[in-house]
Amino acid sequence: MSDLPSWLVAIIAIAFPGFGTDPVPVYNGYLEGEYVYVAASGAGRIETIAATEGQQVFEGQMLIKLEDTAEKAALRAAEARVAVAQANLENLLTGSRDAEIEVIRASLRKAETDLHLAQTTLERSKQLFSRDLVPSAQVDNEEAAVSSATAQVAQLRAQLAVAELPARDAQQVAAEATLDAAKAEADQARSRLDDRVILAPATGVVEKVYFDEGEVTGVGTPAMSILPPGGLKVLFFIPEPERSGFAIGEDLTLQCDGCGDGIVATVKRMASEPQHTPPIIYSRDERSRLVFRAEASIEGAGTLLPGQPVSLQRAP
Repeated sequence: MSDLPSWLVAIIAIAFPGFGTDPVPVYNGYLEGEYVYVAASGAGRIETIAATEGQQVFEGQMLIKLEDTAEKAALRAAEARVAVAQANLENLLTGSRDAEIEVIRASLRKAETDLHLAQTTLERSKQLFSRDLVPSAQVDNEEAAVSSATAQVAQLRAQLAVAELPARDAQQVAAEATLDAAKAEADQARSRLDDRVILAPATGVVEKVYFDEGEVTGVGTPAMSILPPGGLKVLFFIPEPERSGFAIGEDLTLQCDGCGDGIVATVKRMASEPQHTPPIIYSRDERSRLVFRAEASIEGAGTLLPGQPVSLQRAP
């Protein structure tokens, strides 16, 4: 083109519009889905799969249920340990049982009655002894009976006081710690049971189901993939000479077979290192073969599908 005279180029351009102008660069690529993967936090046999490929699902919807017999048993055992620990703590806080305390109180009332009777008998015997009507030995025996009855009353009063007291501080702290540990075990067992039901982490369309009912899934192994709205991106490649002319946030026009007009792709990521097909020599003539991988988000994707080849053009 540079070898033609300028006047000849002008005449040809008038006759053939567009002659001599550089074509608009086209960048080829394909669509790729940014999937959300559904996985179990614990291994187990799949009991139910509640969604099929191509189905629209919503965040929080049940997708997969694993067998939970062992987890239910563990939860029942943990809740039983909580009940035992709670009862032990309440027993320490309230002291002895009411029935036990009532027995001690009844024994104390009898002992006080016996003491009163012994004191009355002693007073009468002392009066009789002063008139030489009873021997001194009888007075001695009755004084011993009063002393014994007094000691019995004192003992029962002490037992009643102890029975009505709550537990010592150290015992109470230990019982409270045991109860807290039992509650923590129950919470953990309840969480493990809840984890046997796998919910949709996002709204979207089920792209792939990787297991069938009855199969065993592992910890963190994807069991299902979901393509959320706006989850498509464009992967395309920029030639090395044009790499510096692109910027993050730049809009490109997307075209593909059967696509409508007005689809815009926005550059959101560009590789810092080039890709190439070896062997290659980094000379001035050969480095044009280098390309940089780039990604762009899509507005108005419509019916576009992952894997679909597309072409991008820069806005004029």
